[in-house]
Amino acid sequence: MFQLEEKIWFWTLLVIPVLVLFFLLLLLWKKQTQKRFANATLLKRLSPNKSVFKSVLKLVVLCLAFASLTLALVNPKVGTSLETVKREGVDIVFAVDVSKSMLAEDIKPNRLEKSQQLVSRIIDKLGSDRVGIIAYAGKAFPQLPITTDYSAAKMFLQNLNTDMLSSQGTAINEAINLAKTYYDDDQQTNRVLVILSDGEDHSEAAVQVAEEASKEGIKIFTIGVGDVNGGPIPLRRNGVLLNYKKDKQGETVITKLDEETLKNIASQANGVYINGAITDKVVSQMSDILNKMDKTEFEAKQVANFESRFQWFLGLAILLLFIDIFLLERKTAWLKKLNLFNENL
Repeated sequence: MFQLEEKIWFWTLLVIPVLVLFFLLLLLWKKQTQKRFANATLLKRLSPNKSVFKSVLKLVVLCLAFASLTLALVNPKVGTSLETVKREGVDIVFAVDVSKSMLAEDIKPNRLEKSQQLVSRIIDKLGSDRVGIIAYAGKAFPQLPITTDYSAAKMFLQNLNTDMLSSQGTAINEAINLAKTYYDDDQQTNRVLVILSDGEDHSEAAVQVAEEASKEGIKIFTIGVGDVNGGPIPLRRNGVLLNYKKDKQGETVITKLDEETLKNIASQANGVYINGAITDKVVSQMSDILNKMDKTEFEAKQVANFESRFQWFLGLAILLLFIDIFLLERKTAWLKKLNLFNENL
């Protein structure tokens, strides 16, 4: 088994035909110049040891040196052994609140962007766990199914916004019910649901649904995003602040973090509540929790170990270049005896 790591360097082989063309043009120029200087008989008497074979040999050695150098840059690798690699971890579903109240700026830059930052940082700390994403407000929407592609998870995460769901509110029970469909292994014991929300306008069924989820082996961890003192909900257009959301009486709506609800949901599902104000603290706590969980094996496959062999070709290229440097264009005694090009001795 072998593989070529940097195939783009094969383009450097184009140097070889350029060298050959340059050599032929140089020979042609020399012959024409020599004809103007003297006739063939006189030239042979003036340069009796001049060898066409040695000139061609120098060119061949130089071309081989460039070919070897190209192979060294391509870095061929040879498979030395097969190793069985097991991928194991925990299935983690992130349910992110995208209701309008998540636009409040009582936590910077705002609640929704803070939630996105927290999820992204937690994903950065994962090893081989699988992740999924749910967006919810008055209803829940599957944003990304369970996957090991963390880059895709972050891309979908950044696409979350408060306009993606028309139904408003914070129906956490909808998110929990949808999360149940994400886990495909009936034998898996470690099923994790991480809910990021301000906890406001929740459904009264959320605590009950959390208890039912716990019976199915789902542990729910809630992260409260916002401030208990609350803040107004800004209304913007094209990034420009127009006003703040008002109620029917014309009063500015103040949305507050409801920690009590989030704590109750977590406690019913063998999880914990975490205040999301300090990012590093949240990430550290979640990492500790996940690392202590037993891992479930997702897949096992054989992977070949490859070792680089560029050193061989690099050494050969250096050797050929040294040979080319010390290879003269004069005839040698044994070459005279061979007379490969029928040269007059």
